[in-house]
Amino acid sequence: MKKLLILPFVLLLTTAIVSQAQIFNTSLTLTVLDDLGNSVEGATVQLFETEADYLAETNVVIEGVTDKKGVLRFKKLEPKPYYMIVRKDDLDNSGGGEKIGQLEEGKFNKATVIIQ
Repeated sequence: MKKLLILPFVLLLTTAIVSQAQIFNTSLTLTVLDDLGNSVEGATVQLFETEADYLAETNVVIEGVTDKKGVLRFKKLEPKPYYMIVRKDDLDNSGGGEKIGQLEEGKFNKATVIIQ
């Protein structure tokens, strides 16, 4: 009798885990700071899939602008690394922090970039 009760429970638990992974989209929360550590409102962020697109500044995957806290959230991204350009007035992220590592699938990924 115990064996019969355990099997449905295991199947239910497995289904719940698989369903939970499918509920969450891969997303990225990006925080933009200046070289003094202050958040940067109104910075434009562009994400690119390849280094060639990044260097040519073509084929932007997604683009957005940071909020009052210097934060920008991208939703429904593919779980892969991205190249980024972040600009605000005469500040940008060139010379460091141009690539975001592999995003974890179904997770709320976070990154911080410094512009100077």
